Amino acid sequence: MSDEPVRGEESLIQEFLAPLAAGFPGAFGLQDDCAVIAPEPGDELVVKTDPIVAGVHFPLDTAPEDIAWRALAVNVSDLAAKGATPVAYLMALALPEAPQRAWMQRFANGLEQAQRAFGCHLIGGDTDRTPGPLTVSITAFGSAPRGMMVRRGAARPGDQLFVTGTLGDAALGLALLTEPGLKQTLGLSDGEAAASLARFLRPAPRLGLAPLLRAHASAAMDLSDGLAKDCGRMCKASGAGARIEIDALPLSAPMRKAVHEDPRWLERAATQGDDYEILAAVPAARAQAFAGAAASLDFGVTRIGEITAGAGVTIERADGTAMDLGKPGWDHFA
Repeated sequence: MSDEPVRGEESLIQEFLAPLAAGFPGAFGLQDDCAVIAPEPGDELVVKTDPIVAGVHFPLDTAPEDIAWRALAVNVSDLAAKGATPVAYLMALALPEAPQRAWMQRFANGLEQAQRAFGCHLIGGDTDRTPGPLTVSITAFGSAPRGMMVRRGAARPGDQLFVTGTLGDAALGLALLTEPGLKQTLGLSDGEAAASLARFLRPAPRLGLAPLLRAHASAAMDLSDGLAKDCGRMCKASGAGARIEIDALPLSAPMRKAVHEDPRWLERAATQGDDYEILAAVPAARAQAFAGAAASLDFGVTRIGEITAGAGVTIERADGTAMDLGKPGWDHFA
């Protein structure tokens, strides 16, 4: 594939993006102005939009295939947290200049890998020229049984809080990208550093948890802006509070090394964004069944605390004292 720029919007769409619509009849080969989604009888659509912007959500020199994967993954992660199955997505791609053909092919390859992994297709969107940085805006559509979408605002005091996977890996991966020498400072192996980078560049939506959330959870949401902040959002929407045990947070081997070298990394596991794990509030009577069913998944779940009466999120040390986290998570406008 050459380094020459793509010649025209029609070429960009039909050569690089239309193949991503193959297999979805309602996409019409990206040759119409709109697409059609027909949910299965008894299902309804769950919709999510979450754009990513160069220099804000990922470094400017990020590989195009990783940009594409991340753009779709962050939206699919929200669908998974709602108990929905991905179906299709729209994409608005705003480019500061005509992309090189090689760049565009790598971007399309990353999208193809992501949609194959997540089980959905591109069905339309738009391409634009922008004076600002590269922006990828995706609107993802999922399907869930009617009335079964798991909302964030239905947690109740006594519900047990669970989180999938491990926390803090994406923050560690981003730090490895931006802080020269950190790998050596923390004593990470090449494999551990690569695994942390992958958690930032290629989030893995926890789609396998969706049916378990519908069956057991009272509330759930994905963790994009940090555990403390996102748990606070769940609590505010639910009219409740939460107590989280800092020592219960699940950590990967690289994160345990980071915490050993610098204990502040434990606080970062509670406050840094981009993990795209799922936080679930599960009634105490269903907690054992939920954890048991999730044990068969390749990412697992960990109990980290409980929903309480009152308001606000308290993160406790082992001795029961509350931690002062300062900034609880990511905020674009803070």
